[in-house]
Amino acid sequence: MPVPAFPLDTAGWLPVLWTPPATATATSAGGGGSLPGRVGLRTVLERSHEISALAIAEPPAYAAVLRVLYALTARVCGLDVDDDSSGRDWSERRLDILDAGRLPADGIDAYFSSWAGRFDLFDPGRPWMQDPRLAEQCDPARSAGVNKLTPTRASGNNHAWFSKVQDTDPDPVPAGEAALSLLTWHYWGPSGRGSAREAGGERTASMMAGPLRGALSYHPEGETLFESLLAGLLRPDPRVRREEDACMWEWDALPDPTAAPAAPTGPCSRLTAVSQHALLLVPDPHDPGLVGDAFITWAYRERLPRNDPYLIWQMSQQGNAYPRPADAGRALWRDIDALLLTQPGGTAQVHRPEVFATAVEISDATPRPLAVRALGFDQDGQAKDRQFVTGLTPPVLDSVEEENPATAPAVGWLRRCGEMYGRRAEYAARRACALYMRENKPKEAEAWAAQAAALYWPRAEEEFWVPLRAS
Repeated sequence: MPVPAFPLDTAGWLPVLWTPPATATATSAGGGGSLPGRVGLRTVLERSHEISALAIAEPPAYAAVLRVLYALTARVCGLDVDDDSSGRDWSERRLDILDAGRLPADGIDAYFSSWAGRFDLFDPGRPWMQDPRLAEQCDPARSAGVNKLTPTRASGNNHAWFSKVQDTDPDPVPAGEAALSLLTWHYWGPSGRGSAREAGGERTASMMAGPLRGALSYHPEGETLFESLLAGLLRPDPRVRREEDACMWEWDALPDPTAAPAAPTGPCSRLTAVSQHALLLVPDPHDPGLVGDAFITWAYRERLPRNDPYLIWQMSQQGNAYPRPADAGRALWRDIDALLLTQPGGTAQVHRPEVFATAVEISDATPRPLAVRALGFDQDGQAKDRQFVTGLTPPVLDSVEEENPATAPAVGWLRRCGEMYGRRAEYAARRACALYMRENKPKEAEAWAAQAAALYWPRAEEEFWVPLRAS
């Protein structure tokens, strides 16, 4: 039986939205041509200037794919290091690529030619973003299964809401969907028990949570994916060396899971080599385009540093930095001062996402400012998943704070006013319920408050953007 293959660089697995000009050109082509709904990693880069955005439905998978694409963009553009043979500044080189209107074809060809064998989802020696040693280090009779692999499926004793699934007879998963689930586990996976793994004489099933667990990820977004990818790049530290800053699929050898993990040394490893989980997808024996089983377990016994550059970081009362959590009940505009302002103020000592310090350079060089896309997963710190979180602001990311310093306090004031009146609306609803029911704390009060909040926050958001757009 031939070994199944699913090359993620060429196979169509990433859903995309094409720009209107690209769609019009394809429609007017001879024979009424059409554009593919799903493309591979290579096509995403080659045609990023014709793609408006990704069309991935699950926000955590979207955020994970963006991190992979940022790393690939940095590689093919030569922007993975601060200096190059030309001696030109990193920002100038990035703006040159923006002026060219597309990612460099020669860089894309060179990169995928060098690493072509590392993008196969089912490669027996080095499957992409997986550890083939799990086939021997884990008990094949106690695999995790595809239901646990897929975030939108129920597994174990959990209730099924959207589809009926059974752990004893699970439906296989298309390879492309399994790849998205694989990435979701690497970044958002829970702590707790997985497949028992034996390595270095130690056998355990205990896992640590992923680096983005429960967090909300913020990304600059332009009118095309090309602009978004360039804006989302991290400026490397001048000390970073390309050969030392490896993506997970570029590793010369698989790491020792019992040893201390190597700390990320640059932007590419920070984006793609920070997982606390090890996974191995098992292809369906009857269909090479499907995944029939999966092993999910621990990657390291020690935690990697958690310093993701697309999160809002703030300080706890104990002086510990932690990312602002995803909250399905919180509108994105309530974080806007923490996103746009270099010093938003407040006792939490909030720091905006690191990437926004240089994203503004792209925003200032494009016809209109960039927007901000928020992608997250409302989860607890261990294993409970609540709800996906997503949002998109209007075009607001520019250097207005530097050009008009009065904007900074105004943005914070607008947000504080909105939250103050939101609290008052909820309090008034609870008080009205108590008066109506003639009870001190009727059980219906929280339902009244929730209804008031549902009516208030969308209207408050509309009012919030009016003066901000005018500034």
